Amino acid sequence: MPAISASRIERWLDDVARSHGKSAGRLTYIFCDDDYILSTNRQFLNHDYYTDIITFDYSTARRISGDMVISLDTVRTNAAMVGESYERELHRVIVHGVLHLCGINDKGEGEREIMERHENAALAMLEQIA
Repeated sequence: MPAISASRIERWLDDVARSHGKSAGRLTYIFCDDDYILSTNRQFLNHDYYTDIITFDYSTARRISGDMVISLDTVRTNAAMVGESYERELHRVIVHGVLHLCGINDKGEGEREIMERHENAALAMLEQIA
């Protein structure tokens, strides 16, 4: 787990939520390994594969809230595959969950590209926060 500033991340995620017309409620992150996320994926979603993040959405109309389970193993693997730093890839995955809570999807036709644009915009916002 890289050293990350919780207060900086909280401000950032609040800003991201507001930029999508939402307010941030309780956002819980569970950082784990591949075995844990595979078990979670099987137990709750009946999916038998590894993933970088699983988002459980408890949001109301304008207030986002949820639990995000993130596999640090998969984040590290993905960072190496795309030639990105581990920290930046972790930030991308952290905000990916929030973007899902804001209503942005990435499974349908053309949705992955839309999600990537929102992730990139959110990462640019993070760079502006000291």
